[in-house]
Amino acid sequence: MNMANITKKVSWSSRGDDSARGEATPLLNGSEEVRYTRQPSGGLFHISRLSTVDLEEEITSEEDSVRTRPNMIPHNEKLLSLKYESLDYDNIENQLFLEEERRMSHMGFRCLEISRWVICGLIGFLTGLIACFIDIVVEKLAGMKYIVVKQNIEKYTEVGGLSISLILWAVLNSSLVMIGAIVVAFIEPIAAGSGIPQIKCYLNGVKIPRVVRLKTLLVKVFGVICSVAGGLAVGKEGPMIHSGAVVAAGVSQGRSTSLKKDFKIFEYFRRDTEKRDFVSAGAAAGVSAAFGAPVGGVLFSLEEGASFWNQMLTWRIFFASMISTFTLNFFLSIYNNKTGDLSNPGLINFGRFDSDTVAYNLYEIPLFIIMGAIGGLLGALFNFLNYWLTIFRIRYVHRPCFQVIEAMLVAAVTATVSFTMIYFSNDCQPLGQDQTKDDYPLQLFCADGEYNSMATAFFNTPERSVRSLFHNPPGSYNPLTLGLFTLTYFFLACWTYGLTVSAGVFIPSLLIGAAWGRLFGILLSYFTSGSSIWAGPGKYALIGAAAQLGGIVRMTLSLTVIMVEATGNVTFGLPIMLVLMTAKIVGDYFAEGLYDIHIKLQSVPFLHYEAPATSHWLTAREVMSSPVTCFNRVEKVGTIVNTLSNTSTNHNGFPVVIQIPDSDEPGKVCGLILRSQLIVLLKHKVFVERARTRLSQRKLQLKDFRDAYPRFPPIQSIHVSQDERECMMDLSEFMNPTPYTVPQETSLPRVFKLFRALGLRHLLVVDSENRVVGLVTRKDLARYHMGKHGLEELQLAQT
Repeated sequence: MNMANITKKVSWSSRGDDSARGEATPLLNGSEEVRYTRQPSGGLFHISRLSTVDLEEEITSEEDSVRTRPNMIPHNEKLLSLKYESLDYDNIENQLFLEEERRMSHMGFRCLEISRWVICGLIGFLTGLIACFIDIVVEKLAGMKYIVVKQNIEKYTEVGGLSISLILWAVLNSSLVMIGAIVVAFIEPIAAGSGIPQIKCYLNGVKIPRVVRLKTLLVKVFGVICSVAGGLAVGKEGPMIHSGAVVAAGVSQGRSTSLKKDFKIFEYFRRDTEKRDFVSAGAAAGVSAAFGAPVGGVLFSLEEGASFWNQMLTWRIFFASMISTFTLNFFLSIYNNKTGDLSNPGLINFGRFDSDTVAYNLYEIPLFIIMGAIGGLLGALFNFLNYWLTIFRIRYVHRPCFQVIEAMLVAAVTATVSFTMIYFSNDCQPLGQDQTKDDYPLQLFCADGEYNSMATAFFNTPERSVRSLFHNPPGSYNPLTLGLFTLTYFFLACWTYGLTVSAGVFIPSLLIGAAWGRLFGILLSYFTSGSSIWAGPGKYALIGAAAQLGGIVRMTLSLTVIMVEATGNVTFGLPIMLVLMTAKIVGDYFAEGLYDIHIKLQSVPFLHYEAPATSHWLTAREVMSSPVTCFNRVEKVGTIVNTLSNTSTNHNGFPVVIQIPDSDEPGKVCGLILRSQLIVLLKHKVFVERARTRLSQRKLQLKDFRDAYPRFPPIQSIHVSQDERECMMDLSEFMNPTPYTVPQETSLPRVFKLFRALGLRHLLVVDSENRVVGLVTRKDLARYHMGKHGLEELQLAQT
C-alpha cells in the first residue's frame, strides 16, 4: 500500500471551537493565519493552524480493503512517523533543581565527577566481559559445526553422497539461525540488525522504544551468537556497539527498571542529559571491544553517534574504551591459558602486517584512490539494493513467522551457495602449517597435502576469512576464486542485512572488499608482467576492505583509526584516509549511507547537522506546530487531567502563561512544564488545597521525579477523585521558568541551529508581546529536507 495514494485532506482544526474554521493556501504547510480560542474550562488555550495530513479521511474502498488486511504495512519514505518522541536533553531548571544545585558544595560536585569516571570504568569492564563471552561462545559453536561438517564431507568424498553433507550443513545453519530469529522476532524485535542506526537516533535525541533495555541486551547477545555461528554473512561488531550502549544506559542509572531493582546509587544521573553521555561511552566501548581500537571507538562515537560533545566527555569515553579493551584481552588470555598479545586485542583481530606487506610507494596512491572510487560505487549499489529489499520486507514480511522463515531460507541458501562454490572449485593450494591451526581446511577433490582455496573463504567465520585474505602469501588464491567469491558474497550480504536477526555489516563489508582488493592486486601484477613492485596482494586487500566498508557506511576518520589500530601499523594511515574520503564522495553522489537509509525508512525524525541549504526563506511562524495547549500558573486539576487524557493530542510539553483577565487571547509566557512532571504531581496529589490543610506528607523533591524516570506511569493509572478534580495546582515551583523562545519571524536555519545545538525538545514561538503563538518540536524541523527537486516537506503520519 503506497501512502502517497491516500487523498490528503487539509483543513482547519480547532479543538475548542468548531466555529473557528476557514481555509487558506498553505506555504509548505505553513504561512497561514493564526487564530486563538479559549476553552471555557479554566485557562486552557488552543491556537489553531492548518493541520498536517489526515490519513483517515477520504480513503477509497480499495485502499480501505488493503488497510484491513494485516499482510501489508503501508510505507512511504516521504512520511515522518509521529510515534517517535524526543528525549529531554535540556535540563529543567525549575526551583527544585536550582535549590539542589545551590545546596551542593564544591566537594559534592567533585564527587559527582568522580562518579562519572567510575561509571565509565564499569561500562568498559562489563562491555569487555560481554565481548569475551560472545567471542568464546561463537568460536566454540562455529568450531563444532565446521568440524562436524568437515568430517562428514571427508567421509562422503571417498564413498560418494556429498549431498548428505550439503543437507547437514544447511540444517545446522538453519537451526541455529532459526533459534536466533525466533528469539528476536517474538521476544524483542528492536534487537534485530546491528543496532547502530537506533543508537545514532538515541544520541540524536529520538526516543526509540525499548532500545536500551535489559531484555534487548540479552536478546541481542543471544541472537548475534546464533546468527554468526549459523553461518550468515554477518558480523558481531554492530551488536557489540548496541550492547555497550545498553550496558551504559543501565549502569549509569544505578538500577534496573526491568528487574524492578534499585541499588540507590547514581541517582543524580537519572535524566536524559547524563544518560546520553554515558550511552556515547558505551557505544565507544563496544567498538573498542570489537576491534581492539580505543581511539577508534572514541572517534566512532563522535563521528557516527553523538550529536553533542565536550572535552571532558572525550577523556571519559577514552577511559571506558581502554578498560573495555583491557578487560577483553585479560579474560581471553585467561581462557586460552596464555598471556595474549596486549598490543592488538579485540574480537576482530586482523593480525599484524609485516614491513614488506605495508610498504607502498607514492605512485600507488592514484591506484588506491581508484580503489576508493570502486568501493564507493559498489557501496552505493549495495545500499541501493538493500533499500528496495528493506521496503519489500516492510510491506510484506512483517509478521514474525514470515521473518523467521526468511532468516532460515537465507541461512539454507548461504550454506548451499557456499557448498556449491567449494564443490566446483578446482583452486587447490599447498597446505601450510598455519592453516591446520587456525582454519578448517577442506581437501575435497584436491591431492594429498593440498586444500581447497575456496573453502578458506566460505568454510570459515567471516573474521578468519578476512585475516586469510590479508595475510596469506601470494598465490594462495587464483583470480577466478576471488571473483566468484566477491560476486556471491556481495549479494548474500546484501540479502542478509535487514533480516530479523542480530547482526552487523562491518565484517561482511570488509570481507567483500578484501576479496576484490586482493583480486585487484593480483590482476595488477598480471598486467605488469609480474613486476616485483606490485608484490604483496595483502595491502590491496586492506585497501579494498577499507574502500568497501567506507562505501557502505560512509565513515572516514573513525574508520581510518579503527583500521590502523586493528592492523597494528600506522604506515597505511594516509592511503586509508584518502580511500575512505574518495569512497564517501563517490558513494554520496549516488545514494546515502546504509545507516542513514535505514533511519529514513523507519520514518525517524532525525536531525542532521544543519538545516536544508535553501530553507532561509522559511520562518518559525511557518514551521511551528499549533494548536498549542497552555496552562495557567495556577491551574484546575480537572483541566490538567482532561488534557493529559486526551489521546488525540498526546502533547508532552505545555507552555505556562499568565492569564489576561476577560480575554480570549493567551497570556504571556512564564514557563514550560512537561507531561512527565504533571503526572508525578498528580500521583503525589500536589494540590493547593492539600498544602493549605497540611494534608501533604512532605514537600516534593527532585528525587520523586528521578525515581519515576524513565518509565513515567500513564495518566490512566493515576486515580483522581471528583472532589480532587475541583482542586487547584500551582505549577510555579515545578515548571521551567526560563524556556527557550524565538520570535515568530526567526528563520528556519536559525531555529534549527538553536534547537539542535542545545538538544531541545520544545522551542516556544512568541510574538512581540511575549505571547505564545506556536511550538517548534523535532518533527517540525525534521520534516524539511533537500529532495531531488529542491526543498521538500515530509508528511506526518502514524506509521
